[in-house]
Formats: sequence, structure tokens, C-alpha cells
Amino acid sequence: MRFAKGHGTENDFVILPDPDGELDLDAATVAALCDRRAGLGADGVLRVVRTKALGEPLAGEAADAARCEWFMDYRNADGSVAEMCGNGVRVFARYLREAALVGDTVFEVGTRAGARRVTLEDDGDVTVDMGPVRVLGPGRAELADGPVRGVRVSVGNPHLACRVARPVAEVDLGRPPVLREEEFPHGANVEVFREVAPGVLEMRVYERGAAETRSCGTGIVAAAAAATPPGEDAEWTVQVPGGVCAVVLEGGAARLRGPAVIVAEGDVRLPVAR
Repeated sequence: MRFAKGHGTENDFVILPDPDGELDLDAATVAALCDRRAGLGADGVLRVVRTKALGEPLAGEAADAARCEWFMDYRNADGSVAEMCGNGVRVFARYLREAALVGDTVFEVGTRAGARRVTLEDDGDVTVDMGPVRVLGPGRAELADGPVRGVRVSVGNPHLACRVARPVAEVDLGRPPVLREEEFPHGANVEVFREVAPGVLEMRVYERGAAETRSCGTGIVAAAAAATPPGEDAEWTVQVPGGVCAVVLEGGAARLRGPAVIVAEGDVRLPVAR
């Protein structure tokens, strides 16, 4: 089967074109593809499928995705299904354009968090209208080197964004954060961030279903929202280990801008032996 490989600020993905929804993509196959030694290696899988061929109902936040021609069926590296991926949707949009599946530079992509408008910029960046950003109140987690407190944020998927006083490179993200089930019944991504200059954050993330990654687009938005006083609009530059993205918070919604590149294409045998 054909595949492509891409990344956005080094958050990397295996892309599987499946326009007619013929691929039976189970969790074990996703995990094998994402294995960095025995597979292709990635933080997740992006299945490229026409929304009408998705084979699952779209309701709630995902309902407006039904109007989109293409749907981003995103899976974490462990095979679990995720609602949204900010870096992934940029890479997905880049792939659609380079594969001549869309002809415009502005279009919508369907996700389990709803329709997301993307703009392919002249400089190679991709901007995504990330939709509503909801700050839900305080939360806490236990990291490998101690407890942290933060803000629970929904960017279509759940986050705990934690401001820390020390450089984020010093925080131990070597094991899964322990979250309170009553705060995060379905788990969450956990971000640690610090303001290093006016309008500039540094951030690291432990992603639900993928461990620490080099970047997380929804996590970048969540950290920006947690760093912004309630009710205010703001613009932030966010530095992650894999690069830099920009966030604009306006009217309770967010736009995320950053790079997205396709680095390889080829054929892979499915299922992948582990």
C-alpha cells in the first residue's frame, strides 16, 4: 500500500491514502506502522479518506465535518483514535495539495472535532482555524519529578497546560503523567510551558497515546490559552523542541500557523509484522 511521511515542527506522521474507505485500519496495525524500529516510525497515522466513505456517524462537535470532502482520520501511535491534531491537520492539508486531491489553497478538512479551515501560505506555512478554545478550570497532574498544577483546556481534545517557573527542559516527562479521572475521564495531553520573553513561550508536551513528542499543535494552542488572561485576545510565538509555531487567540477561537512538509513516499506491506 502507498504511504507518505510528513511532519509539522517534527511531530511526524505516516499518511495512508484511502479515499474510498477500503482500509481496515486496526489499532495493532497503527502501532506497528508507528514503531520507530520495526515500522516506519511516527507519532501517529493520518488516514486520508473521503468523508462520505468514512463509515462512521458524525455527531456532536464532529457534525459539521460532514460538509467536507476529505476527512482526517487521526490515530495516536498506540492505535487509539484522537479527536484532533493541530500539527497533523497542517500536514494532512499539505499532502492533499501535493497529491492534487485539492486545487485550492484555502479549504476545509473534516476532523472528529469538526470542520477546520486551512490556508496554505506562500512561505510554506499552513494556517489552521482551530475552532473554539475552552478554558475549563484548574487541574493537576503528577509528573515523574513531582506534582504540577495547570489549566484544563479543550481544543477539541483535552489538555492540562501547566505554567512552570524553571526551564521546561528541566522537567521530567519520562513517564506518563498521572491525572485525576474526575478531571480527565478520557485522559489528556499534558503541557509544561514558561514565558521566556513578552509574547514568547517555550513548551514541552506528553501526548496521550504517544508519550513525549517534539511538538503538539493543539497543545501549543492550549498553552497559549493558559498563558492569556481570561477574556483577552493575544498573539503568541511558541517554541517547542521541534520548531516554532504562532498562535492568534481571538474571540474565544484560535488560529495556528506553522510549517508542514512531506518528506517521503513509498509502499508498505500491511499488516506490518512486529
